[in-house]
Amino acid sequence: MIKKLFKRIFSKPATLGREPAGPAAHLNMGTPKKLKASYGVHKPKVWNVAEHKIDRHLVSHNAIRVCETLQSKGYKAFVVGGAVRDLLLGMRPKDFDVATDASPEQTQRLFRRARVIGRRFQIVHVMFGPETIETSTFRALASASNEKDEHGRVLRDNEFGRQDEDASRRDFTVNAMYYDPSTETVWDYHHGMEDLRARVLRMIGEPSLRYREDPVRMLRVVRFAAKLNFEIEPATYAPIAELSDLLRNVPASRLFDEMLKLLMSGSAMACLKGLREAGLHHGVFPLLDAILEHERGEPFLTEALARTDKRVKEGKPLSPGFLFACLLWHLVLENWEKKLQQGELKFPALFAAMDDVLAEQTERTAIPRRLTGDMREIWAFQPRFEKRAGKAPFRMLEQQKFRAALDFYELRAMVGDVDADIELAEWWREFSDGDVNNRQNMLDALRGTPAGTDGAAKKKRRRRKPKQGAGTQGTGAASSSNTEQGQHGE
Repeated sequence: MIKKLFKRIFSKPATLGREPAGPAAHLNMGTPKKLKASYGVHKPKVWNVAEHKIDRHLVSHNAIRVCETLQSKGYKAFVVGGAVRDLLLGMRPKDFDVATDASPEQTQRLFRRARVIGRRFQIVHVMFGPETIETSTFRALASASNEKDEHGRVLRDNEFGRQDEDASRRDFTVNAMYYDPSTETVWDYHHGMEDLRARVLRMIGEPSLRYREDPVRMLRVVRFAAKLNFEIEPATYAPIAELSDLLRNVPASRLFDEMLKLLMSGSAMACLKGLREAGLHHGVFPLLDAILEHERGEPFLTEALARTDKRVKEGKPLSPGFLFACLLWHLVLENWEKKLQQGELKFPALFAAMDDVLAEQTERTAIPRRLTGDMREIWAFQPRFEKRAGKAPFRMLEQQKFRAALDFYELRAMVGDVDADIELAEWWREFSDGDVNNRQNMLDALRGTPAGTDGAAKKKRRRRKPKQGAGTQGTGAASSSNTEQGQHGE
């Protein structure tokens, strides 16, 4: 008995933070190591359905299916992140993410249509028709061994961990809650429920360090504050102005993705103003000062983004190319007018103005070529609306971007933009909505209009010399044909 007592007293204590045997044993976590004193092991506050009041009917059936499938095999699985935040606010989330203690390979084996993606941190896309449930494994705490650049941005981080570590790795307290659809409970590790009810955005951990790890978090806090109408906690907001230059080290493709989320958030104008107030636009959108201070551009952009926000709230689709075309139009217009004053021809001057503005902006945010192509088409259409003679209107209708370009022209006319006529916009809308006969009647009605009022003078009819030996009838036929060409040709 005495030997057993001595053995128990002097035996090596268990390593702090070791998980009990069970589902977590399958993770490739390496040898358990002592936890950092600054974090420790967090125990969550568990909120029941009577306290959190989440309507389970707002949760994606496929997200529930992913959680229940993983749980049936002995793994933990929760709906996590922004979806939980939105559910707690009574909003229907746009997409759903799941977090689990199953490894990516183990998750993939449980679903017929699933694939592992990602290099920095592997996740699984579980696909159900048009819906994809992004499923990630709990992440470990960041350590000194993680690969970082000279500014502190984490470059490679592919370590799995416990649920409480995963919660500490998330950015804001309101985004670090976990919803279990099976028990209808919310697991809250960082007082996220309290901050959500107070409508406050608070960074988890030391803000400066977290921004250095991923500077995009500075954009995210501005976007969430505008979208949710939340206040940013002072300590979370304070380092942003000083660290804004870190955004220059972020890949341009990531900045574009974040910019697109901002514009399609449903609070685009508030987001842009928030970026400007925080001093973040220089690293993301260098033309923002010029856009918001442009005498003619500000009313146009305000109306364009108001329409965009309305479409988002109504659940209607949006065109990213149209959004960026609105955002940069008045810089193109100003540049175009300068080139015209220098004596350049109309269309070459317009295309040169497009190139100048796009070169300055795409260098920073890497707008994809497919979108810059859409923007160019929309812009190039604008002076063409002035021309309604001949077959040009019919050819314009056949162009893929005609509707978007007409919407753009109508928007310009509504805010009194230069060279945009509301009556002309209404004519084109009626023309595009009419049938073939109605369209031809509308064009016929313009024939009596004096030359020049439609933006193009009628071309002189060219008479073809009759062939030698041709009769009067042949000459008349040729004349009739040429008359027709003169009236409907371009």
